[in-house]
Amino acid sequence: MRLPAILEPAVDKAGELAILTGQAFVGLVRPPYEGREWLRQMEQIGVRSLGVASITTIFTGMVLALQTAYSLPTLGIKYYIGTVVGKSLTRELGPVLVALIVGGRIGAGMTAELGTMKVTEQIDALRSMAADPVKKLVVPKLVATLVMLPCLTILGDALGILGGLVIAVFQLNLSAGLYVNDVLSALTLDDVMSGIGKSFFFAYFIAIIGCYHGLTSRGGADGVGRATTNTVVLASIMVLVSDFFLTKLFYLLP
Repeated sequence: MRLPAILEPAVDKAGELAILTGQAFVGLVRPPYEGREWLRQMEQIGVRSLGVASITTIFTGMVLALQTAYSLPTLGIKYYIGTVVGKSLTRELGPVLVALIVGGRIGAGMTAELGTMKVTEQIDALRSMAADPVKKLVVPKLVATLVMLPCLTILGDALGILGGLVIAVFQLNLSAGLYVNDVLSALTLDDVMSGIGKSFFFAYFIAIIGCYHGLTSRGGADGVGRATTNTVVLASIMVLVSDFFLTKLFYLLP
């Protein structure tokens, strides 16, 4: 049975992404290993994203604390600010916001880099020298994203909780000890691992989509620009859609 015409491009793209994923993971386990390039990509993707991830999560924690305290004052909820901020950040807001903000930056960068190499025929030159472009170019970016995005998520969760502490102490006149004890008593290992587990899936989507659009760019500078835009849009959609299903999955797990 033939697919509806409107679905054919989406199915074709899903198939191409699956093929690229298979090639990337085969290249990942097959020696030689590009350890130095992996480290360089980790610095490029992770260390250089610290600023934007930190600012995003700190102010998210601060806003979350303020909104919670001011929206439900009659329930005495301000004494449980730590619970709300801690659970919201570690399970949902931390992984999703870091993936959206950092993912937009690194996904666009991957597409622009690989797209420029594609339209200037540098990737064809690699193939002519019997080098595998996927192993040389895609695998280091995938590995670096899979390692660094969960690290940024953990750091973002901590900074967001710290931002909530600042608001609780200086704006809501709560003691730091009360806030910290509330966070520690409310958070469980499942909460933390749920957010970290999501970040691995988000990292995969961001890296593979960014590399795919870069490798399939065509049409010169204008084509690279379109590919970069498509990466940011599709990666953001995949993060938000997958977050829903991952949330259901993690709550169903024992």
